[in-house]
Amino acid sequence: MNRIPMLAAGHATVDLYQGAVPALVPFLVAERGYGYVAVSGVVLAATLSSSIVQPVFGVLTDRWRMPWLIPVSMVVAGAGVAAGGVADSYVLTWLAVALSGLGVAAYHPESARLARIASAGSHVRMSWFSLGGTLGFASAPVLVTPLLALWGLEASPFLVLPAVLGALVTLPAIRASAAGPGPEAGAAAPVPGRDDWPSFTRLTLVIVFRSVVYVGLSAFVALYMGGGASGAVALFVLFAGGAVGTVLGGRLAGRWGRVRTMRLAYAAAVPAVAGVVLAPGPAAYVFIAASSIALYAPFSLHVTLGQDFLPRRVGTASGVTLGLAVSVGGLASPLVGAVAEAATLRTALACLIVFPLLAWLLARTLKEPALEPAS
Repeated sequence: MNRIPMLAAGHATVDLYQGAVPALVPFLVAERGYGYVAVSGVVLAATLSSSIVQPVFGVLTDRWRMPWLIPVSMVVAGAGVAAGGVADSYVLTWLAVALSGLGVAAYHPESARLARIASAGSHVRMSWFSLGGTLGFASAPVLVTPLLALWGLEASPFLVLPAVLGALVTLPAIRASAAGPGPEAGAAAPVPGRDDWPSFTRLTLVIVFRSVVYVGLSAFVALYMGGGASGAVALFVLFAGGAVGTVLGGRLAGRWGRVRTMRLAYAAAVPAVAGVVLAPGPAAYVFIAASSIALYAPFSLHVTLGQDFLPRRVGTASGVTLGLAVSVGGLASPLVGAVAEAATLRTALACLIVFPLLAWLLARTLKEPALEPAS
């Protein structure tokens, strides 16, 4: 059984809820009067729990198989977003969205471990798994914005339905995994070699820098473009550009190698992010798309590079590259919101330009994993 399509569908479902949180932001501003700092705190809630808990799940999946985490975590992610829209206080909203982040944290390490086994180490197949998550991000504003525009935040409980459907779709892949090899065999499937912690640490910092700029854009680009339909279009362009970037990154990596592709992507991201801030009117949409493509081209490459830098700890590598390092960018979102309130939103977004530059500089210190068998 080819489990990658089912795992990709599950990845799309759970990452829909990561994209749903930024899509909620304009409605939280319009219906509840939240300011920039308040809504950036909601975005922080979605990422903080992932940042803290995801490495723990990664360590656990290196020791034990826990495929049951996949459907459970999907439902938790959906239930948190659904509850966040109808919570009657800021604290309860924050806690509900944090619960959603916990579900996302539990999902990624185990699903990436299964995807690694199902893909037999193929970077192309892993890119399809990553693409599923990107498409989930892209579909969030298309699903969330029309629903809430018609019926308001009170309609948010309906947002749990994709989680239930996604959990059902992934059950055959989970059953196939349960019938497959044990945890020891699963851990032996990745390419053998020594764990290269220095390179993995630098890669993690690259992903953190990428996360800061991407989470900052996803949290505020809808408001920057005027909210409403214009804001929804901006989010869709941002998220859909990620799908293009994921596919493009896999193709370029096959030709040029993963590290070189990553360097080129971050070099291109610097002027693209600058264009979002500097381009007038509708031209900004072009640079939003370019930024997303450039920031997502190395996304699946981060995952396979991390797993190859830590071949003995695939779950840990997956938890960090798909979770912690990505989520930690949300920790910077309140600072972006504070700059926006102290100055302007344009000034706050301009501060993001430095982060792809830092990612490019650090990526220049990385080399392709040696992948030598351990002695």
